Amino acid sequence: MGRLRVTFLGTGTSHGVPMIACDCPVCRSNDEKNKRTRTSILVSYNGRNILVDTTPELRIQAIRCNVRRVDAVLFTHHHADHLHGLDDLRRFSDIQRMRIPCYGNEETIRRIERVFDYAIKGENIGGGIPRIETHVIRGEFELFGLRIIPLKLLHGRMEILGYRFKDMAYATDCSAIPEETAERMKGLKLLILDALRFRPHPTHFSISQALEVVERLKPERTLFVHMTHDVDHHTTNAMLPEGVELAYDGMVVEI
Repeated sequence: MGRLRVTFLGTGTSHGVPMIACDCPVCRSNDEKNKRTRTSILVSYNGRNILVDTTPELRIQAIRCNVRRVDAVLFTHHHADHLHGLDDLRRFSDIQRMRIPCYGNEETIRRIERVFDYAIKGENIGGGIPRIETHVIRGEFELFGLRIIPLKLLHGRMEILGYRFKDMAYATDCSAIPEETAERMKGLKLLILDALRFRPHPTHFSISQALEVVERLKPERTLFVHMTHDVDHHTTNAMLPEGVELAYDGMVVEI
C-alpha cells in the first residue's frame, strides 16, 4: 500500500500573512514560518497528486513547492481564498493534456460553473482556458486507488467539506464538527485542523477550541492551519501540548 505525502502549500487565513498595510510584529517578522499564503494542501499518493482548494496564490505555491502535476482537485467550499486561483489549473491541464476533475459539494460546484463559466464552456476569446470537469460529491468515492471520505463540517452556519484520506483528516475553515462527522474522524494518525487565532471567531475554531477538538478526537498528531497574523509561529508552538503544532508553508509530512 502506498504512503500518503502531504505538502502544505499554504497555511494562512483569507488575508494571508503578512497582511496588507499591517505593521504588527508577525507581519514584519523575517521568520519564513510567519509568512503564510492562503490555506491549501497537496496530497500525493502512488505517484498522483490531489490538490485541496485552489488559492489565489496557487501559481506561487506550485513554483515554490515544485508541484509539476495536479491529477484532481477537491474543494472544501467556495470562498474566494479557497477558489479563486482555479485559473492557474490551465498550466497543469495544458502540460498534462487532460481535463482535471474538480470535486465539491453542490453549492461549490455551482459557484465554479458560474464564476469560471469560460472554463466550463471552453470559450475565452483572447485568453487561456483551464480544462476542467466538475463533479458533485454525493458520498465516499475513490481517486487513484485512494478512498476519499467527505466530512461535513460547519463554517459558521454554512455546511462545507473536510476530507479523510486513510488515517489523515483535513478540516479547515470550521467552527463545529457534527457528532456524525466526529465518528468518522476517530483513529487518526494525523489531523489537520483550523485554528484561526487566540480570540473567538464566529466561523472558525480559535486555538483553544481547536485544542478541545484534539482532546475529543485524540489523533496521534495534529497540525494547525489557517492562522492569522495574531499567531507567531515559535511563540505559539511553545504553548501547545505534545503532539500539536502549527503547520507552515512548504512543510511536508508523510504518513
